[in-house]
This record gives sequence, structure tokens and C-alpha cells, in this order.
Amino acid sequence: MSKGLVVILSGASSVGKGQIRKMLLEDEELALIYSVSMTTRPKRKEEVDGKDYYFVTHKGFASAVKNRELLEYTEFNGYYYGTPKNQVEFLIEQDKNVLIEVEAQGVGPIKLNIPDALAFFIMPKSLEDLEKQLEKIYGDDTVSARNRLNKAKMDMELAPLFKNCFSNEDPKAAYLHIKEIILAELKRREE
Repeated sequence: MSKGLVVILSGASSVGKGQIRKMLLEDEELALIYSVSMTTRPKRKEEVDGKDYYFVTHKGFASAVKNRELLEYTEFNGYYYGTPKNQVEFLIEQDKNVLIEVEAQGVGPIKLNIPDALAFFIMPKSLEDLEKQLEKIYGDDTVSARNRLNKAKMDMELAPLFKNCFSNEDPKAAYLHIKEIILAELKRREE
């Protein structure tokens, strides 16, 4: 039985990965299933446990790390985020294609477990545009905006390690380019 393809979407913090992720997930031809991450951060009003994230306690997260139940994990602003291993492995064993959205440093651990995963890195149009975007999102919360900008700069230092790196000047163009690469890989696997 063939295995599903794992697609990893990464990029600088607040660069617009969500918009591209949404287009990829809505594309019926790709038939991607979203891998829901685990987090220790509090659930926001509009979020649904098990759909947006699996919301867990710090103790629950530590247990998942200790028991090697995560493909990767990271910390940001005092909260932990990780990708549940059993969910991804179950889906690919069922020949389902899985989309994982992670921070740049999470790609390496995933590729160690799933070497044939396709990884894409999304860059901002420019650092100035990203700074304006962060100011718009975070308004008066300059500390959060500055933390995100610093994190984005660190993420972008990892971009040269990615074979597939795209600027988010035009999200639809980035999505179409990513789709083309995914379809080519799926076709290659069928042959």
C-alpha cells in the first residue's frame, strides 16, 4: 500500500502562511488534510479544540515530549506548540496527503522522521512590509510586534536551507506554484 505525502508549510512569523494554507486545503485536487497542532496557550473565544489546536496543559505537553509523541515542538512567548506524531503517521499510512504548518526550526525534526516530505518556506515581500503588517495586527502592543519581528528575522535566516522558497508578494501565485510542485511529486510517486 502506498503512503500519503507530507507537505510542510513554513515561513517567517506573520508572513501570511495561513492564507496560502487555506487555498491549499480548499483545493480538492490536492486532497490535503490539515495536521492539527498541540499547544499550551489558552484557547481564544473563536477557536475549537481539536480543529484549530489541541489545547493541553504544560504537564500534558511535557508528557507528550517525554513519550516522543511529537514530530517537532517549539516555544514562543512562554507557550509550547508541537505536531502530534500519531495523527500524521495514521493519515499517511491511510494514503492521505497531510499539510503541516510549522515554524522554520520544526522542519528539520519532521524531515528526520519523514525524509520524503516536501517543505516550503514563505518569505515576506520585504522586512518593511512585514513590520507594517505586524504593527497593523498588534496595534499598541509593541512588545508582541517586536517579538514577532525578531522571530521572523531568525526564521528568515533558515530560508536558504529550503529547496522551495517563495515570496508572499502574491499569495495566489505562491499557492499555484506550491500546487504545481505537489502535483508533480504526486505524479512521480504514481509512476
